[in-house]
Amino acid sequence: MVNKKQTKSKEKRKLKILAAGDLHGDVKLSKKLAEKAEKEKVDLVILTGDITGLIETKNLIKPFTDRNEKVVFVPGNWDDQETATVLSKLYGIKNLDNYYVKYKNVGIFGAGNPGTLTVDDNQIFKKLKKSFEKVKNLEKKIMVTHIHAAGTKSELSGFPGSKGIRKAIEKFQPDLFISGHIHELEGVEEKIGKTRVINVGRKGKIIEI
Repeated sequence: MVNKKQTKSKEKRKLKILAAGDLHGDVKLSKKLAEKAEKEKVDLVILTGDITGLIETKNLIKPFTDRNEKVVFVPGNWDDQETATVLSKLYGIKNLDNYYVKYKNVGIFGAGNPGTLTVDDNQIFKKLKKSFEKVKNLEKKIMVTHIHAAGTKSELSGFPGSKGIRKAIEKFQPDLFISGHIHELEGVEEKIGKTRVINVGRKGKIIEI
């Protein structure tokens, strides 16, 4: 029989995140998401790329850091490598295209596609594998990309997903895989093996793991 103390202990180990993507330079949206993160008392904010846009974007991350929210991100096709580096250095946030993160009992890893709509499937799989190796012994894993995986519901948009990302999901079986990119299928969910797959979109989604 599990007592109340044990139950509370298990609940405390859960990581609460706000995952969102495709801000496209919308500072008003960034502020709304930051307010949501603060209200929901999340442990971490994960941005799935296409953060920047054609408008001035220097204040996009500031609403989060002003509220002392921890932020990690992957760059998308609207975020070139130089912009991703600037965002990372300016706000002290981790670019998962180059790093992995360990938070509590959860390992978070990923890969972006800075400045390009297409990815090399072999290259992105190798990048994901390299980062996964650093977190594989943790209790839970989250994988993050901007582009969706091949054979998922996000392909209903007509835009093909990455076979390399699909291979990584099937091989590594992270507890959670999140992506963005396909605006019209925001919020769509499915399972690949034990992996929960979510297109988190612009509105943002609160997830506990």
